[in-house]
Amino acid sequence: MTAPDRLRALLAEPGFVTMPAVWDGLTGKMTAAAGFKTAFLSGSCVAASRLGGPDLDLISFAEMYDSFNMVHSAAPDLLILADGDHGYGNAMNVQRTVRAYGRAGAAAILIEDKITPRALTAAGKPCLPREEARMKIRAAVQAAKESGILILARTDCRPTQGIDEAVARIEMYVEEGPTSCSSTRRPMMTKSAAPWPPPRGARRLPCCRRGHRAPRHPAPRRPRWASRSGPIRPGCCRRRRLGSRPDWPR
Repeated sequence: MTAPDRLRALLAEPGFVTMPAVWDGLTGKMTAAAGFKTAFLSGSCVAASRLGGPDLDLISFAEMYDSFNMVHSAAPDLLILADGDHGYGNAMNVQRTVRAYGRAGAAAILIEDKITPRALTAAGKPCLPREEARMKIRAAVQAAKESGILILARTDCRPTQGIDEAVARIEMYVEEGPTSCSSTRRPMMTKSAAPWPPPRGARRLPCCRRGHRAPRHPAPRRPRWASRSGPIRPGCCRRRRLGSRPDWPR
C-alpha cells in the first residue's frame, strides 16, 4: 500500500488526524517514536532550522526536498504532508514539485496561492489572481495522477481580501478536484481587537494574604502608589505591596 493510499484510509476513519511539524531526521524519528502516524514538513520550521529566522520565502525547493528526504529516511513509515509553498514558480514548476515529492514517497503536498517574492508589508500576504491560482491547482492535480499523491489546496487571501473571497476561492479549488481545501492566516489582530474576556475556566491566582481572587484581566502597569521594592498582584483588595514569600504564586 502506497503512502497516499495509507493516508486516504487514515482520513476515512472517524476522528482528527494530528500532524506534528518536522524538519529533519531527528524530529521525524521522534515523531514516529511518539506514536504519530502522520507529520507535516513545515516550511517555517525548515526555514528556522536552516536560516535561523522566520519563513520569508527564502527556502528553495532543493532545500525543502532535502529536508523531506532526511525525514523520510529516518522515519520511512511516517506519512508526510510536504509543504509545497507556492510551487516555486508557475504552473510548470508546480507540476515538477508535485511529481518530485510523489516519487520520493510523500503522502500529500500543500500548494498555496501566495505571491512570491513576499512583499514585506504589514497589510498581510498578497495572493495571486483567481485564474492564476486555479491554473496552479489544476496543474498540481494533473501531476498527482502519476503517483497518487494527495493535493491540499490552500488560500491565504483572507487577511487582505476577506472571508468571502476565501470561500469563493475554496469553491473554485473544489471544482479542480484536489483532495482537500483550506483557508488559513486569520486577520492580523490589532491592539484594540485583543481577546476579551479570557476563556472560561482561566486560572485566577490569589492576589493577597486574604486569598481574594484577581480579576480576569491582564496585569496592569505598576501604579504610582506602589513601592518599587517588591512585586504586586493585580486587583489586590487592599492595594498594598506584597512580600516576597516563596509560597505565594508568582
